Amino acid sequence: MHVHSHDHSHGRDRAGERRGLLLALVTTTVILVAEAIGGWLSNSLALLADAGHMFSDALALGLAYAALALAERPATRSKTYGWYRLEILAALLNGAVLVAISAFIVWEAWERLMRPPEVDIPLMMVIALIGLVANALGLFFVSGHTHGLNMRGAYLHILGDLLSSVGVVLGGVAMWATGAMWVDPLLSVLISVVIVIGAWRLLRESVDVLLEATPAGIDHLEVERRITALNDVVGVHDLHIWCLTSGMNALSCHVEVEEECLPRCDALLDAIRHVAREEFQISHVTVQIEPKGYKSRQMIHWRLQANESHEH
Repeated sequence: MHVHSHDHSHGRDRAGERRGLLLALVTTTVILVAEAIGGWLSNSLALLADAGHMFSDALALGLAYAALALAERPATRSKTYGWYRLEILAALLNGAVLVAISAFIVWEAWERLMRPPEVDIPLMMVIALIGLVANALGLFFVSGHTHGLNMRGAYLHILGDLLSSVGVVLGGVAMWATGAMWVDPLLSVLISVVIVIGAWRLLRESVDVLLEATPAGIDHLEVERRITALNDVVGVHDLHIWCLTSGMNALSCHVEVEEECLPRCDALLDAIRHVAREEFQISHVTVQIEPKGYKSRQMIHWRLQANESHEH
């Protein structure tokens, strides 16, 4: 006996996510141009670093938007799970871009720490304040839609730029008060460290999904224990729990029962589905019901066939 159930209501407002991403993308692109020009004219690495993050954000938000739109496409015979994993690939790429940009900024900051250049502080601060307001708006547009890794990656990009803008403003105040131009590259390094910490977590979670690791917050042994404790269940084997995309957990397993219980296995299948969904938030469930000892008999049969083939 086999059952395959899938609940398509995963508690995610994908239309709201797309709308928030589009608004954030427009805002980010406009401010990117302003910060790039302002950073060049004011000779501020911190402002150029912020513009660099804005550029990576524009790419990341565009990628996240495209991935989210493609994920809505229906499954096909060649892609039976649909396009959901595109969201995870987008999150993985976003995390990698964040790390690369941060590494470049740190390298440039080291050069400037050795020979701090003069910075046009008033212009730097004006552009930074504009960027601060824009980033705050972008963060508002995507807030409340960060359940998925793809959206979380976009959120981290915008949050990183918001922190950059705050750092640039504070750095401008410090340089204006003390004349210490080394504050500008130092702030770039500190901002990069904060961003890398968030990017590392995003990369780790994305890789876990791609490796089909047991989702965070789900205890594999506890799931096995709960299924085994159900009436008529003798044993559970080949239990796999993985994540198709954020908020869409899946489970497959083989459940052994006494042979006399096979006629009433419908109730058992409903019970397993209920446990998976209500206790562990697993919406996609595939179960194969087997009579007790079936796996052992099959293994013996396969070994006999293998021996016969070897002898011939």
